[in-house]
Amino acid sequence: MILSDKKILESIESGEIVIEPFVKECLGTNSYDVHLGRHLAVYENAELDAKKHNKIVPIDIPEEGFVLKPGTLYLGVTEEYTETHNSVPFLEGKSSVGRLGIDIHATAGKGDVGFCNTWTLEISCVQPVRVYAGMPIGQLIYFMVEGHIENYYNKKAGAKYNQKTTRPVESMMWKNF
Repeated sequence: MILSDKKILESIESGEIVIEPFVKECLGTNSYDVHLGRHLAVYENAELDAKKHNKIVPIDIPEEGFVLKPGTLYLGVTEEYTETHNSVPFLEGKSSVGRLGIDIHATAGKGDVGFCNTWTLEISCVQPVRVYAGMPIGQLIYFMVEGHIENYYNKKAGAKYNQKTTRPVESMMWKNF
């Protein structure tokens, strides 16, 4: 079951969902709009290796925006820090962003109960497009969880993306080997 706007607000008031900063105008009928942070990154090497730590090069989006180019994977980050303690957050792109040919995630649209951080975006585009820090980039949709949760993400030993950050985080797949 997807949470409605009223249920999202109730969950924020009870502390079961945290969104910082929270702007009520960003609350939709059954979602919350998130915005592109000012930090992007690209991988240092053109060839990536899943068994190795692939380093990234940071990019700050200037006031006049930044042009994304096809064929490059950009890691972005949401302005919003979120916590979810009783529901599963899903991050989806906004239709207006999709109509510009921008994808905001390759595979990782689902968060875990207990995820407490900003969201790293896996951004790609089909043609050159200028983006701006602070622009609406996606929306969070919350699904209720049935049953008791035993293994919250933020309490899991070895959770790879628990360190609070305002910058995009590269793949930590190499830690699995």
